[in-house]
Amino acid sequence: MTYLEAIIIAIVEGITEFLPISSTGHMIITSSAMGIAKEDFTKLFTIAIQFGAILSVVALYWKRFFQSKEFYFKLFVAFIPAAVFGVLFNDFIDSLLENVLVVGITLLLGGIVFLFLDKLFNDEGKSDATPPYPSALKIGMFQVIAMIPGVSRSAATIIGGLTQKMTRKAAAEFSFFLAVPTMFAATAKKTLDYYQEGITLSGEQINVLIVGNVVAFLVAMLAIKTFISYLTKHGFKVFGYYRIVVGSAIILLYLLGIELNIV
Repeated sequence: MTYLEAIIIAIVEGITEFLPISSTGHMIITSSAMGIAKEDFTKLFTIAIQFGAILSVVALYWKRFFQSKEFYFKLFVAFIPAAVFGVLFNDFIDSLLENVLVVGITLLLGGIVFLFLDKLFNDEGKSDATPPYPSALKIGMFQVIAMIPGVSRSAATIIGGLTQKMTRKAAAEFSFFLAVPTMFAATAKKTLDYYQEGITLSGEQINVLIVGNVVAFLVAMLAIKTFISYLTKHGFKVFGYYRIVVGSAIILLYLLGIELNIV
């Protein structure tokens, strides 16, 4: 992987990780287009640069992470369902991750759902507060749905927050907060798996990882700030149309026999 390829993938990761448009779907298209999807280092790189994206949330909302112990307890409660299901159904989840068609279909279906979110859930009479424990657990259950590739962790948890009478802004921000323990755990596990498989890194590859994390961090910060501003003013519909286009593109390429690989 060259530095240019690393920067491109990190930009895609930074933009798509916290937007409700599925980072997996975009990684498929980007890495396959560059012809590097099958490389072992590419698979490790796409996992490792999530650390940079995680740090962007902490950097932007650092005051929220130091406001109270209850904040962490609620995040832990919301994190439990994904942790349990991740351990129990790890092999099944990995098998889904190998199916590009599943990604395309879930992107498409999720896009259709997003077209109606603004009508189903408006901000009138909704709360900006951190959700109570029962609601946090329910949002965590929505995050389990995101284990199906293409659903988007951000999309699932934001919808979960909306069902618990949170405003669009509050639901999106809690989705960001919940991403920190969830993505950290997933990144740590996958990185450990690669280490146990005996994959070693050269000095050049370590430098590429550093560059990738810095780029993902900076781009994710910009993406989060832009997303919150846009979402508050305009809602979800544009993300629905975008998901439909990307999902349809993946399905079409798959049906045409063009090789796509999940990194």
